[in-house]
Amino acid sequence: MSRLEIPMPNRAQVVVEQLYKDLERRIEASPSGLCPIDMSKAFLELCHAQTCGKCVPCRVGLRQLKNMISDVLNGRAALEILDEMKETALSIMESADCAIGYEAANMVYKGLIGFHDEYVAHIELGRCNCNYQQPVPCVSLCPAGVDIPGYIALVREGRYKDAIRLIRKDNPFPTTCGFICEHPCEARCRRNMIDDAINIRGLKRMAADLAGKVEPPGCQPSTGKKVAIVGGGPGGLTTAYYLQLMGHQVVVYEMLPKLGGMLRYGIPNYRLPKNRLDDDINAILETGVQVKHGLRIGIDITINELREQYDAVLITIGASTDKKLGVEGEDADGVISAVQFLRDVGKGNAIDLKGQEVCVVGGGNVSMDAVRTAVRLGAKKVTIVYRRRVADMTALRDEIEGAIAEGVEVATLKAPVRIETDNDYSTRGLWVRPQMISNIRNGRASVKDTGEADILIPCTTVIVAIGQDIESQHFADAGVPVNRGVIQTGRHGGFDLLPGVFAGGDCATGPATVIKAIGAAKVIAANIDEYLGFHHVIQSDVDVPSPNMSDRNPCGRVNMTEREVCQRVCDFDGVELPMSEAECKQEASRCLHCDHFGYGIFKGGRKTVW
Repeated sequence: MSRLEIPMPNRAQVVVEQLYKDLERRIEASPSGLCPIDMSKAFLELCHAQTCGKCVPCRVGLRQLKNMISDVLNGRAALEILDEMKETALSIMESADCAIGYEAANMVYKGLIGFHDEYVAHIELGRCNCNYQQPVPCVSLCPAGVDIPGYIALVREGRYKDAIRLIRKDNPFPTTCGFICEHPCEARCRRNMIDDAINIRGLKRMAADLAGKVEPPGCQPSTGKKVAIVGGGPGGLTTAYYLQLMGHQVVVYEMLPKLGGMLRYGIPNYRLPKNRLDDDINAILETGVQVKHGLRIGIDITINELREQYDAVLITIGASTDKKLGVEGEDADGVISAVQFLRDVGKGNAIDLKGQEVCVVGGGNVSMDAVRTAVRLGAKKVTIVYRRRVADMTALRDEIEGAIAEGVEVATLKAPVRIETDNDYSTRGLWVRPQMISNIRNGRASVKDTGEADILIPCTTVIVAIGQDIESQHFADAGVPVNRGVIQTGRHGGFDLLPGVFAGGDCATGPATVIKAIGAAKVIAANIDEYLGFHHVIQSDVDVPSPNMSDRNPCGRVNMTEREVCQRVCDFDGVELPMSEAECKQEASRCLHCDHFGYGIFKGGRKTVW
């Protein structure tokens, strides 16, 4: 007779494990605007179901908290219950045996602090403050509010030109975003509840690829108003596009030879082919936007001179200067900022890195652009130096994996301390100090010294990619509010003490994504129009087809493929390969059309004007 048995999962346990995976997907697809108290109760019930029952704080205390939350939701509570809930939660946090109890109580406690007003509204008014401003998850998470289900339906029907026209209602850079958008819209895609999120960015790319040239819409009658925009990046050009469509004459002041800002001079060609960027920019210029190149604000022209010449002025200069490491030897030959390095490459003035060893300091998307560009410029060895872990890097996962695939070495938990130089003050290496992961602060793990000896990483070039700053001194001198280098605007993008002057994009928010700059530019365009005394609307007359009524069977997501590593590291041609048209239509058919089904059909499912 056997003494031991091999444990085998029973049928019930297998189903429960699958339910856990289903629950993960459902949480991932949870839309914004839900009642936070209702969600707290749901999570608390899940936590209480996990308790082993051994300790009273967990077994009894969590049930008491759940009952109190139920009383709040059902209108049976007074304000005094909030203090009782805090005391109960703190008691459980301090006395529960394990994380099941004290972390569940901590969640409730954080909610009592974080959305206290919601509890008060439920108790005093019997209702929730939260509501569905936009019930379609992908649209609600797109900073520009693009009609995503609409253009996906058009792609499914093969109406690619109409898809581009619909996108341009909210975003004049459909081609560019098809290549490099960080696609926050996919994060809460409801298709996650079935299998995986729709490849929204990929479908936008395919619409742009297959549409060919699409003429911009006609402009409204001239208003006689003139608007100056300082900076020809995505934010400035987006505002210019919409103001020009509204009938105002826009003049863009750009210090560099070509428009595009960091899109042209910061993002390498292998990620965003510049001829495709030009497709978007040319469409913007076809509306009548005028451009003056080679003029630097504060040197060739001042903000006050622009205020005298124009009816409104917009500052969108981006964040185009570098941050310093603050270590010994940073001014040595061979040390360069990633912003300058990528700008030189964009201008066609790339430095010769053949046979050199290169270190890039930083873990963001700019760092990944720098290391992958260095590989293409012939560097013998390229190393990313980052003081945290790979998991803590802010760069997109695809970019990190792409860099590693192309042979880039990743030196994590290494903090730069000084740069080694030779007698000619040229870079010989980068000294780094070993770090170890430490406490989590504000949701992110911090680091501390391990106490081990510093390490020398031999290199002849150090590229610094630890962040970007804003050239704000001229604006501060002109009376524009500036705090720690960032221009301080109101939520409308203007200044109370400087009527007619607006600011937006990275210079007002700090470095952010392209789609966030585009979304902010829409707001500013509308507010400048209002300031000038008008109320124009932007709309699209594209007829969106009815949703597909067929069953939504589980189907795998179509991902973009890439060129072979051995080929792509030798040039700056595009890395990402497009879908086939058959793949494109299959992917588009996976959309659940939340704009039509569910609450989306009643409120906010499709906004045809703004």
